[in-house]
Amino acid sequence: MTNTSRRQALALGLALLLPAGAAMAADTKAAASAAYFPPAGEWARKTPEQLGLDPALLAAAVQYAQSRETGRAIDFSDQEATFGARLGSLPSKRARTNGLVIYKGYVVAEFGDTRFVDPTYSVAKSMLATVAGVALREGRIKSVEELVGKRVTDGGYASAQNAAVTWKHHLQQESEWEGSMWGKNGDFVGKAEFGAGERKPRTLKGPGSFYEYNDVRINRFALSLLRVFNQPVPDVFQEQVMDPIGASNSWKWVPYHNSYVELNGRQAPSVSGGTRWGGGMWIDSWDLARFGYLWLRGGAWDGRQILAPSYVKAALTPSAHGPDYGYLWWLNTRGKNLPGLPANAFAAQGAGSNTIVVSPDHELVIVWRWHAGNSAEFARRVIAAIRK
Repeated sequence: MTNTSRRQALALGLALLLPAGAAMAADTKAAASAAYFPPAGEWARKTPEQLGLDPALLAAAVQYAQSRETGRAIDFSDQEATFGARLGSLPSKRARTNGLVIYKGYVVAEFGDTRFVDPTYSVAKSMLATVAGVALREGRIKSVEELVGKRVTDGGYASAQNAAVTWKHHLQQESEWEGSMWGKNGDFVGKAEFGAGERKPRTLKGPGSFYEYNDVRINRFALSLLRVFNQPVPDVFQEQVMDPIGASNSWKWVPYHNSYVELNGRQAPSVSGGTRWGGGMWIDSWDLARFGYLWLRGGAWDGRQILAPSYVKAALTPSAHGPDYGYLWWLNTRGKNLPGLPANAFAAQGAGSNTIVVSPDHELVIVWRWHAGNSAEFARRVIAAIRK
């Protein structure tokens, strides 16, 4: 008997013993716990008809996605012009556009080479937010409001500006952390170092008062997570997240050539929150779908609570100054980031474009990689296939 079957049997037994009102509550809880979770190495498929989807409309949605290939160079030859001088490696080529549609836990559509292990760029930021949630669950971080420098004493938070940075500031990209990481300065000034992403100099503001999408500061955040775990972040992510959700062993979180620190007498890699300067999270679409499905299910996986529900709720709450941004997740509370989708929809987004769109109202996870389309438009077309 599977874990799911045991929980359903227990819930049924309780329902027979409880008063009517309590039995209804037990039935509701049993329905939630009956959600399908794919075992490691497999993922059940259902036809559109089996789940009440219009097959013609779903096929049209997939055709829309397939027809919108990214303009990014397939050999990454545009990388430095776009992002600046590299610090880490890149594959020799990328996949073509590909993706998965997961509805009510089941695979209902797949297109392209979904097994191709590729950089996923800033989707890695949402993964760092997940690692931070594990740190909070384990008590390695007392609160997201805690000053990072209280636990991280490597000098990165010693200045007056940086001493005021909290974990929440990093998670919401409002840290205004000042300094350099792995040879890149946090001011993003200079075309050679930052490519098309360079910006003009500006006066720093106080931590928590200004939003800026900034990979240098995210890389500082990643190093700080390594410090509180006393363990490389990829190891934590594998042990605490990817192994429990049944992910493959094909993904890898690639450090920069120079992003190594001494840890317990050995050199350990500190990873980045993207592939702006090479490296980053290299992963296939199936593992991205599992990661998105974990968040769809509120940080739980087949009876195991990997992230506290309170943390998931906070992570999907917009920050004070960001463009509808949570804890390194793009939100839709204002209806602008994912137009036409419900206010509680959210997404992980990386250059390329590499996207995971989650719509809890529809029990829907969509992975779409290397596209030049609108991720919300693809999701809207899939949702249109859901028969009322």
